[in-house]
Amino acid sequence: MSRDTVADLIAQLTLEEKVSLVHGATDEEGTATGFVPGVERLDIPPIRLADGPLGVRTDEPATAFPASIALASTFDPELARAFGEALGREANARDQDGMLAPGLNLIRVPHCGRNFEYYSEDPVLSGAVAAGVVGGIQSEDVVATPKHYVANNQETARATVSVEADERVLRELYLPAFHDAVDAGAGSVMSSYNRVGGTYMSEHYHLLTEVLKEEWGFDGYVVSDWFGTESVVGTASNGLDLQMPGISAEELFMSMAGGDEELPEEGPGGEELPGDGPDGEGMDPGEMDDFDPGDSDFADGMPDPTTGGLYSEDLADAVESGEVPESRLDDMVARILGAFGDVGHFEDADREGAIDTPEHRELARTIATRGTVLLENDGVLPLADDADVALVGPNVDEAILGGGGSSETTPFVESTPVEGVEGRAAGEVTVARGIERVEDISLFDQFEPDDGDEADGGPDVSLDDAVQAAEGADVAVVFVRDQATEATDREDLRLPGDQDELVEAVAAANEETVVVLNTSGPVELPWREDVAAVLASWYPGQSHGDAAAAVLYGDEDPGGRLPVTFAPEGEYPANTEERFPGVDGEVHYDEGLLVGYRHFDATDAEATYPFGHGESYAEFAYGEVTAVDDATVEVEVENVGDRRGREVVQAYVDSPAAPDDLDRPPREFAGSAAVEVGPGESATVTVGLDERAFGRWTAEEGWTTDAGEHVVEVGRSSGDLRSSVTIER
Repeated sequence: MSRDTVADLIAQLTLEEKVSLVHGATDEEGTATGFVPGVERLDIPPIRLADGPLGVRTDEPATAFPASIALASTFDPELARAFGEALGREANARDQDGMLAPGLNLIRVPHCGRNFEYYSEDPVLSGAVAAGVVGGIQSEDVVATPKHYVANNQETARATVSVEADERVLRELYLPAFHDAVDAGAGSVMSSYNRVGGTYMSEHYHLLTEVLKEEWGFDGYVVSDWFGTESVVGTASNGLDLQMPGISAEELFMSMAGGDEELPEEGPGGEELPGDGPDGEGMDPGEMDDFDPGDSDFADGMPDPTTGGLYSEDLADAVESGEVPESRLDDMVARILGAFGDVGHFEDADREGAIDTPEHRELARTIATRGTVLLENDGVLPLADDADVALVGPNVDEAILGGGGSSETTPFVESTPVEGVEGRAAGEVTVARGIERVEDISLFDQFEPDDGDEADGGPDVSLDDAVQAAEGADVAVVFVRDQATEATDREDLRLPGDQDELVEAVAAANEETVVVLNTSGPVELPWREDVAAVLASWYPGQSHGDAAAAVLYGDEDPGGRLPVTFAPEGEYPANTEERFPGVDGEVHYDEGLLVGYRHFDATDAEATYPFGHGESYAEFAYGEVTAVDDATVEVEVENVGDRRGREVVQAYVDSPAAPDDLDRPPREFAGSAAVEVGPGESATVTVGLDERAFGRWTAEEGWTTDAGEHVVEVGRSSGDLRSSVTIER
């Protein structure tokens, strides 16, 4: 549908119908996270929106892909596009018209509970992956919704905290990935809960209207995060186009039940929801509007659940009184209908799509293997086929699908580390959990009744059993995990429970100990020097066990590189209370541009593993880098090892001194290119350089590049640079 046709439709809509199209309503089918009913008399079909950073989240199963941070670890925008295409196909198969994905918030602090949903601490890498995913989703005639715009970099007090950041810092670090997503064709953008400079993002005229819509030319619609609106006139006048969920908390949960009179026992992701009675098993539906999660562990990260129906209740009156011009309401409707018209929503009501196909299962496995980062290896990996293996870990018999919250996805199939390794090994495999299970956590836990019972840890476990298994094996492989969820941040970077003690005990019993990290981001590794190898495989999704076995036995090279820096907790830049989690309702980004590797490169802080780091089962030598032109370099890479491997060639540009008072990092990531090379072979690798790595943003000139010589360094990580060339600008 053309934008002209949309304009003709709007001319035929009544005020009541226009308002109905700019806020959510009850989905009688109970499948959608967000639902807009359409206007039947004008053949405007309903719109369904599904959660989806890790998979399509409805009331039915879908492919559970690895966490977003694993996808970013591949440094592969083409693979990101393939993932986006699969997400779009599965959305079509579930009759969903828009995906609430991808998550693009920069990983500013390693504690953030949703880092597993995000890509990187670097804006160029985040933007490259974002563009791939968004382009893939939109190519399947599904509207992509990058989120959460902008500076939602923590879950603590996320619904109220005010981010105090210099405009240039926003422009150079926190906005670029969203800009890249818009350039890739995103039809929607979700505003975040937090405030920026004291103004809620859902009513931030400068960032929503002046930057996003006017400067970037975004002609799609801005949707609020769920219960993320504080006003009617303020949001509608300043750039919000669609309020979600548009209904009360009670109606939202009733919608999940498909319009039943009682609340469902499970939500669309399989999470347990409130009960339907006052007998200690839950809440009456009528109590939802008064629900106060104040005693919950997640209370600090939850929005006000009473704000859902603001537009349905008050927007028409605001238009009639002139507080909101009807022309603005028309623009809101035009943006929503235009975005869905652009993907054929009005013509393709019966899209078939595809779900849980062999291709999607293989794609999930590929992302999991290629996103696995080999942090350390003293020669123990890959495992010999006939090695006797002690398989240890509190959750070694579970697939780690993801963190808690709106990204939870229920798969058709899943493989556990036990199943993956036992299915691959030719030697004996002994399984010993060693310590009690580390339970999943989720924001949905606040709705579950507390019956006072301890979580079921399964069969009795014993640290002695794990030690005995390790002593009797050629190699011990320990799987460890963290706990992360939307609505709360991690208290520290230590592994929860007694997992550090488990690793130390196993390593003392067997010097050939391998540790596999299933985490949402960086963790501290106090036993690092006592083990023979460490792998970071994040939250691998449904292919957990199969992917782990493929990498451990060398069927696949661990092709991942770190999209975030690993370091001791106190070494990160947001190391004061004012910087994180904030004081008196404000969090100050006064580390400026020195986030992630930029901070470690510019200070004497020490990283455990630098940004871009990742070993291979192959070994690579670099030749001299040469400049093809002022935006491209190339370098010859030779595999001098005896195994085929995947190398990710990375380019960094120096940051010349500039006439301002913001500290600049010594270098900025400019781009990368991956190549697979056989033993004894070489390849010439060409790397395109992102223009923003050469530039800086000023209020007077916008993006500008300082004239002069810029040194481009090429290597394996920000801490392992092999060759350089000078480019004149």
